[in-house]
Amino acid sequence: MTVTATSVGESDQLEPRTAPGARTWARRLVRLAPAAAAALSGLLLYVSFPPRTLWWLALPAFAVFGWVLSGRGWKAGFGLGYLFGLGFLLPLLVWTGVEVGPGPWLALVAIEALFVATAGAGVAAVSKLPGRPVWAAAVWIACEAARARVPFHGFPWGKVAFGQADGVFLPLAAVGGTPVLGFAVVLCGFGLYEVVRLAVRWRRTGEVRRAAAAMGLLSLAVPVVGAVAARPLVSDTAEDGTATVAVIQGNVPRAGLDFNSQRRAVLDYHARETERLAAEVRAGKVARPDFVLWPENSSDIDPFANPDARAVIDAAAKSIGVPISVGGVVERDGKLYNEQILWDPAKGPVDTYDKRQIQPFGEYLPLRSLIGAINKNWTAMVRQDFSRGTEPGVFTMDGAKVGLVTCYEAAFDWTVRSEVTDGAQMISVPSNNATFDRSEMTYQQLAMSRVRAVEHSRTVTVPVTSGVSAIIMPDGRITQKTGMFVADSLVQKVPLRSSQTPATRLGILPEIALVLVAAGGIGWAVGAGLRGRRAGDA
Repeated sequence: MTVTATSVGESDQLEPRTAPGARTWARRLVRLAPAAAAALSGLLLYVSFPPRTLWWLALPAFAVFGWVLSGRGWKAGFGLGYLFGLGFLLPLLVWTGVEVGPGPWLALVAIEALFVATAGAGVAAVSKLPGRPVWAAAVWIACEAARARVPFHGFPWGKVAFGQADGVFLPLAAVGGTPVLGFAVVLCGFGLYEVVRLAVRWRRTGEVRRAAAAMGLLSLAVPVVGAVAARPLVSDTAEDGTATVAVIQGNVPRAGLDFNSQRRAVLDYHARETERLAAEVRAGKVARPDFVLWPENSSDIDPFANPDARAVIDAAAKSIGVPISVGGVVERDGKLYNEQILWDPAKGPVDTYDKRQIQPFGEYLPLRSLIGAINKNWTAMVRQDFSRGTEPGVFTMDGAKVGLVTCYEAAFDWTVRSEVTDGAQMISVPSNNATFDRSEMTYQQLAMSRVRAVEHSRTVTVPVTSGVSAIIMPDGRITQKTGMFVADSLVQKVPLRSSQTPATRLGILPEIALVLVAAGGIGWAVGAGLRGRRAGDA
């Protein structure tokens, strides 16, 4: 056929060609879409966390993440997982740099995101298997388990379970703790992607495998049904009577790292608030508490070595006339301890609990010589490492057994459970958040305590130096709370309980089971890949 100049011109007018530059940019945007989606879905997961109550956003976050990883190789999964981790952890942990600058914050996120990247690689690997939502959710929990243990004894902050204090899945914490609660949420998210994927395929082709459809629907339905079925495990019934507790928030002179440069003022503030409460009790305005709970670092002056600090605490205890749990910094045999001290109004200090899960780079400095060579200011801030306690802390206060979980310890499953198995009828989480100003940190930690209340079916009190202090029922409800950077006290009658939930009894077993499921899925995926390559070579 002969093509004339006229026919060529007419053809150009009918079908205009796309400029080469535009096609290049379009291809680049298509290639960047998965990376952008991974980062944005991580950001969506962050938005599901407190102080917001948008817990349900975790489901579309994991649905998008599942779409991004579906059918990809493990290397691509690792990279996309790292972007998801950055989108999630950069805003979630921004409070870690409030007073020390962006360096430690960025370093922490860069390291922690590696665990999320590993999860991404694992999810990508199992995305070609039948029943992929189950394998993928188990892989995520396995990587959370690793992140809670290494490096430097782990950093479990940002577990998916800790974003679910207001969610419908919360009762599952009583079934198998944070691993089962987190697994249910992630499974539901990946199941949501599977259902949408199959619905789109059915609309296009009219064909869907029944087994795949059933697995997708079950991944969505089973976590919700399980949470409803677990509701009877959540109760605030008083099994061992009640106790009237007082939570003291004395406030601090100023926020930031230097708040404790006025250590005596912090002690005086908490003594003053206790004496104010005592005056209200004598006036009949407030019920007399059975015992009083002070926060972590409420006496950074060692009362065993300083008579003036001892006198202040003693006077406060005598004014209220009941035992006080005091948060102190104590030096003993040349070692420094973050300690809770049971102070009797008549006998003085009668029992102690030394914090066992101490915070790296805050209470002790790993790799001190290396870090000192890089930044001497950091070694100056952590001049002496705190030592670890070795025993659970359960104080008997006016007949009630109160388990102590000091601040950072609330993020770790084993520290909370050990207090309950040691006989605690309620839990107190004395904390000091003054270092982090008005950041989201205090709300994230408060949500952890709400999850722990349901996990072990115990009342949880949260006395904090500068807020937010709170009283939490065994069903996770906050019944009273303070503002931030105000002096205040909370007094309430709370239930004491001694029964153990399945989560308490099972301990680490559900987590081990999910790690084994993840290992099985990864093993299956690797084996299938090897067989596929051998068949291709043949």
